[in-house]
Amino acid sequence: MTDLTSGAFSDPDTTPPLHQAVPLGVQHVLAMFASNVTPSIIVAGAAGLAFGGPEQVYLIQMAMLFAGIATLFQTVGFGPVGARLPIMQGTSFAFVGVLAGVAATQGLGVALTACLIAGVIHFLLGSVIQHLRWLFPPLVTGLVILAIGLYLIPVAIKYAAGGAASFQMEAESFGSLMHWSVALSVVIVALVLKFFTKGLLSNAAILIGLLVGYIVAFVFGMVNFGAVSNAAWVMVPTPLPYGFEISIGAIVAVTLVSIVSAIETVGDASATTKAGAGREATDREIAGATYADGAGTAVAAVFGGLPNTSFSQNVGIVGMTGIMSRHVVTIGALVLVICGLIPKIGAVIASMPLPVLGGGVIVMFGMVAAAGLNVLTEVKMNRRNMVIIAVSLAAGLGLNLVPTAVQYLPGVVKTLMTSAVAPTALVAIVLNIVLPEEV
Repeated sequence: MTDLTSGAFSDPDTTPPLHQAVPLGVQHVLAMFASNVTPSIIVAGAAGLAFGGPEQVYLIQMAMLFAGIATLFQTVGFGPVGARLPIMQGTSFAFVGVLAGVAATQGLGVALTACLIAGVIHFLLGSVIQHLRWLFPPLVTGLVILAIGLYLIPVAIKYAAGGAASFQMEAESFGSLMHWSVALSVVIVALVLKFFTKGLLSNAAILIGLLVGYIVAFVFGMVNFGAVSNAAWVMVPTPLPYGFEISIGAIVAVTLVSIVSAIETVGDASATTKAGAGREATDREIAGATYADGAGTAVAAVFGGLPNTSFSQNVGIVGMTGIMSRHVVTIGALVLVICGLIPKIGAVIASMPLPVLGGGVIVMFGMVAAAGLNVLTEVKMNRRNMVIIAVSLAAGLGLNLVPTAVQYLPGVVKTLMTSAVAPTALVAIVLNIVLPEEV
């Protein structure tokens, strides 16, 4: 790809020539594609939807469609909404733990209603986000991201071995050499491409790894294309496909994660302007990015999509290419919108055998945990901060691993306390406020 890193494109409002802008936009899509659709697959599985079935296909379609629409909110914007920066939006892993738990116990209707209300609250944060950042220093955000990754890693291992549902784990094929061969083919290809290639191949390493694993699985006779042939060519989203059902506990849990997600988006907006233009993000850009985050989440939830957030890996592409043009990312958003309206694309993704997905998410979820550790490296590891890390992780992950420890709590509170992310965040925030700083 042509090197355009000359500083000429450090203005978000400039656009490279079309023959260069289109490949750059597609590059943004390839870098985030696998991470964008995976949360919907996991939450659909937790809700008991048939793997490869039409409902799972629909959720995958919504992930693509509303990642594109939310990205347009950021890059094109309207009114105060949108940073007007090259920020790529996508379905967030941060919400997977909470939403999988809610979907499994209370249904997708409750989970998506919580996303809708949390999205509205997230939107309102745009006017006050600058005043809330003190509540979420690197100690808190790093802990939350680490907790998300650690919670998801067992899910990745189960998928790689052949499935996460109880009936799949009880099957004789669970943990078979065939399943692990497929999963490891994804991991090996992804790692080789990530660290021994550059540019497009490196950025799309996980996606290419999934494609290779898909081919290996096909050779092993693990792929069923029945759903692809039955899927339509064009689809219109359905409003409130799972109804509207309020659960206070679910709303509190999703909103708490939304606040952390908003702080992450602030960081991504700042990182984008530093990487592409060598400056800090303005207050208007930070507020606009937060408004777009919340609006994208709320609108997606109306049609069955999961919460959106900014994708950090795409910030890295801005830094690597030096192309700050928001119009390049707009092209990527339009590609996602088109994909989201074609169910056959979702059906192909849904036909992916679980071990293929497992190999991909082993890398992705491990990287989430590593990203949390990376944030924590900014924290001075004195006695106070180490105690906050210890107690927060022990409470969050411990209650998630042993949910019967709080079995007598009311259903709403139990859902909140066993979600891993919510208790980790709550304990970290409270202890960070209460415990005195060490000199």
